[in-house]
Amino acid sequence: MYGAILGDMIGAPYEFDRSPKTKAFPLFGAGTEFTDDSVMTVAVAEALLDSAGKSEDEIRTALVDSMRRWGKKYPDAGYGRRFSIWLRTRYPGPYGSFGNGSAMRVSAAGWLYASLEDTRRIARLTAEVTHNHPEGIKGAEAVACAIFLARTGSGKEEIREFMIREFGYDLSRTCDEIRPFYRHVESCQETVPQAVTAFLEGKDFEDVIRTAVSLGGDCDTLTCIAGSIAEAFFGVPKEMIPECRKRLPKDMLAVLDRFSGQKKTAVI
Repeated sequence: MYGAILGDMIGAPYEFDRSPKTKAFPLFGAGTEFTDDSVMTVAVAEALLDSAGKSEDEIRTALVDSMRRWGKKYPDAGYGRRFSIWLRTRYPGPYGSFGNGSAMRVSAAGWLYASLEDTRRIARLTAEVTHNHPEGIKGAEAVACAIFLARTGSGKEEIREFMIREFGYDLSRTCDEIRPFYRHVESCQETVPQAVTAFLEGKDFEDVIRTAVSLGGDCDTLTCIAGSIAEAFFGVPKEMIPECRKRLPKDMLAVLDRFSGQKKTAVI
């Protein structure tokens, strides 16, 4: 999860079209802090750990309970309007969203399961408790599958082909082609392909992060997604771990540490 959380933190100062549109920016400067992306990433991770081996209905219940609990712990983290209502409503149910929230919080599903089939199935569950639009579900599945493929030894070309074949994403444009015209959009279909492209072009973890930020748009979420895949492929530089940890409260660190101890190394 470090990759997702670091992506969120580093992208946060540049959200809402404030990107420098260049890779030359300070990684850890003013405003480098976690947002709703990290809170919900932690919430989903905790739910999946707590519900391991249980039925799909029990997993859904755990996800709803965990996201609502963490959302109420950190009410000012920057949630979207409809999700904020979902956090407060008495009877929460899915609301047909195709927003990129389903894709930014799913990274734990890419690490915890020993097969691609299970990874995709659980990713779907994490999405459909809120984002049950087909594009919202697809975004979560795509990110989790990319993480699974990256951590189990697939190369970039194999991951690219899988994204195109299984999810129909257009990955034909380069980041240089995307960057000049890309603006703040909060949909899966206009965030996930760009994040995957930033990962595919990146030379190492830091370069993926810098590339994602340089695209602009919904920068914290875009970089959270790109960073989650980059961690699985490249690993996270050791010097970035303390920078991440010192910006997180103890309760989030406890889940992060628990998750790190449970990550699987199984292959397909």
